[in-house]
Amino acid sequence: MKRYPRSKLNSFCCSYIISGSVEEAAVRAGFPRETALAGGIELLKNEECRSLIAELRELLSDSGSVAAGLKRLAFGSCTDAVYLVFADELPPAEVIEGLDLFNVSEIKRIKGGGVEIKLFDRLKALEKLFELENAYAGRDKAESLIKALGADGESESLDDN
Repeated sequence: MKRYPRSKLNSFCCSYIISGSVEEAAVRAGFPRETALAGGIELLKNEECRSLIAELRELLSDSGSVAAGLKRLAFGSCTDAVYLVFADELPPAEVIEGLDLFNVSEIKRIKGGGVEIKLFDRLKALEKLFELENAYAGRDKAESLIKALGADGESESLDDN
């Protein structure tokens, strides 16, 4: 099994947790786009990589993929979309393929030759993220209460013996 530099492995694992895309994570970790999917799959075969992904998922378990997507919408960069809008002519397909357009909700060509790009609403993403995090916090409080009540019941039953 091929060994990868720790920085590349870390970058791939973090990007994979956030995006859920093997190919995108591999590109962000430094693989050429042409070999990114194969390289990412090869990394996933690595036990150290799978272990790190599991550890990161455990650390970020309150997030999940929905929260990760919302965070990406709320805090992600829109520089590639701006580049596309202000390009004098349509970039080649391989350039477009490498752009991060996750925050783009709609692209259309308008009369007169212009391009209109709509981005997802960051404020709505933040609101949904806030709601989601509050739901997790409420769930954690309920679990703590149940554990505390269960612990009291156990100590009482021990005292009865």
